[in-house]
Amino acid sequence: MTSWYRHAVVYQADVRMFHDSDGDGWGDVRGLTRRLDYLRGLGATAVWLLPFYASPFRDGGYDVADHLAVDPRLGDLADVARMLEAADDLGLHVLLDLVCQHTSDQHRWFQEARSSRKSPYRDYYVWSDEPVETGVEPMFPDVEDGVWTWDEEAQQFYRHSFYSFEPDLALDNPRVRDELWRIMTFWLRMGVSGFRVDAVPHMVERARAADPSDGGQWLVREMRQVADRHGRDAVLLGEVDVEPQEYADYFGTRDTGDGDGMTMLLDFYLNNHLFLALARDDARPLVDALHRHPQPPRHGAYAQWLRNHDELDLEQLTDVERDDVLKAFARTEREQAYGRGIRRRLAPMLDGDVRRIALAHAVLFSLPGPPVLRYGDEIGMGDDLSLPEREAVRTPMQWTDGPNAGFSTAPADRLVAPVISEGPFGHRRVNAYEQMVQPDSLLTKVGQMIRARLGLRETGTVTPEPVDVRLASGGSAHPVLALRYAHEGSWVLMLANLADEDLEVALGVDTADAPFVDVLADQPYGQVGGATATVDGQRRPVARLAAHGYRWLRPRDRHGVCEAT
Repeated sequence: MTSWYRHAVVYQADVRMFHDSDGDGWGDVRGLTRRLDYLRGLGATAVWLLPFYASPFRDGGYDVADHLAVDPRLGDLADVARMLEAADDLGLHVLLDLVCQHTSDQHRWFQEARSSRKSPYRDYYVWSDEPVETGVEPMFPDVEDGVWTWDEEAQQFYRHSFYSFEPDLALDNPRVRDELWRIMTFWLRMGVSGFRVDAVPHMVERARAADPSDGGQWLVREMRQVADRHGRDAVLLGEVDVEPQEYADYFGTRDTGDGDGMTMLLDFYLNNHLFLALARDDARPLVDALHRHPQPPRHGAYAQWLRNHDELDLEQLTDVERDDVLKAFARTEREQAYGRGIRRRLAPMLDGDVRRIALAHAVLFSLPGPPVLRYGDEIGMGDDLSLPEREAVRTPMQWTDGPNAGFSTAPADRLVAPVISEGPFGHRRVNAYEQMVQPDSLLTKVGQMIRARLGLRETGTVTPEPVDVRLASGGSAHPVLALRYAHEGSWVLMLANLADEDLEVALGVDTADAPFVDVLADQPYGQVGGATATVDGQRRPVARLAAHGYRWLRPRDRHGVCEAT
C-alpha cells in the first residue's frame, strides 16, 4: 500500500500571516481553521504550519520559547485541537514545524541555565569559557559575526548557529533528547500527521559530539522510532541542504537500504537547478540534476517546492551558475540575502508574468515527489523589500481587494506585518477572491494542476525518465523539459517549454502509442500523433508548445478514450 504522503500536495501556511479571526492584527489558529476549506478547494491534501508556539517572534516563530504552548496571540491548545478536527473532516493532513536545534533565549530552559553553573538546565545548551573553533559557521553572516556570544549573567559564552537570540541545544545530552521525544509525542498524540524537521544537519552535528558512530545519524533514526510508535505513516520531512551524495545518510539507506531515517527530504538540489533552468530558459540543468539524483527508499520521497519562507538559498550551484540565477532574478544587493541567495517571492522574480509563473508551477508538479506550495504563490503574491532580511517574503495573505486585503479588521498600524497594497502586486490587483472567479487566473491554473496531478497515480509511485525531444524542424529542443512516468502499463508524459517562443517538438516516444491526448494544458492544442517528423531515421510524433506552455499527455486506448487514471 502506498503511503499517503507520496501522493500529497502540501500547502505551507504561516498562521500569523494567514487570517485574523479576532481583529487584533495577528493571524491566528481560528482564522486558519476558517480558511481550511480554501486549501481543500485548491486541491491540497496536507498543510505544513510554520511555528505557532509561544515565541518572541524575532525569527518568524523559529525562536521558540515553549514547544508545548501556543502563542497567546495565535490562540490556545483548544483552538489547535479544533483545527486538527476540522482538517481531519476535510481530509487534510497537518504537519508542524519541529524546531529543536535551538530555542529562544527567552525559553525557560535557557533562563534557568544562565542563572547558575549548577542549574540542571545548564548542560541543555553549549557553553564555553572562551570561544572555540567547532567548524560551525554562522548561518547569517551578514548579521552575526560568529557563533559565540558572551552572556553576562552566565559568565560564559554560549553557541548559536543561527541568531544570537537562538542558543543551540546540546543534543548530545540525553536529557535534551528526552525533551525532544516528549515534544514529538505530545503533538503526535494531539493528532498531527508528522513534522517538518528544522535544521537537521545541525542537529546531527551535535549528535556526533556524543557518539560519532555513523556520523551522528543515530539521532535521526531515534526520531524516526518515536514517530513510528504513532503509526508508520507519521512523517518526518527533513530540512537537509546537503550534497546529493549525502541524502542516503539522512534517509537511513546507507547501510540498510530500506530507510530508517527521514521519511522525506526537502530537495534543495533540484530546487537550485530548477531556478538555474528557468534563468537560462534551458531544461538541461534540471535533467542533469535528475540524472545525478539518488533514488529515495521504498517508503521515502523527496519534497519539491519553488519558494518558501526563507531566502532562495543557491549554495548547491557553482559560482557561475549562481551568478546566472542572480542576474536573471535578483540583480541588486537589496534583492539578495547572506551572499548566497535571493529574498524575493516567485511572482516578482518572474516579473508578474502569469504565463511564466504558471509554467514554473507546471515544472514543479512534473518533478518526482510531493509538491509544496508557499501560501500566496498560487495567486502570485509579491514581496516587500523594505522589510529586513527574510521578512520581505513574510507578508499577510491577500484575500480580497478590501481593507488590509481581507486579512484583518485591525487598524493597519497594528498588523503583524504590512499588507502589500501598492504596485503591481498590491492586494487590489492580486487577491484570492477575485481570482476564484476568473477562468484564466493563476489561482485557477494552479488548482487545475493540483487536481490533475492528484489523478496521476504514476507520479507518486515511480521516478520519471527524461525523454529526448528535438525540434520538428531539426536540432535540439533545449528549452523543453520532458519527463515520462510509467507504472503498471500506463504512463504520462509531462512537457514544459521554458522559452518565450512557440515550439514544435518531435517526441522520443513510441509512435505505436499515438495518438495522445492532453490531461492538462495551458491552452487547447488538439491531439498529438497525427503529424510526425523523422529524427535520426525514426518517425516521431510532433507536439506543439506555446511560449512558456505546458502539456501533460497520455496515449488514447484502443477504444479512443484516454487511459483511466
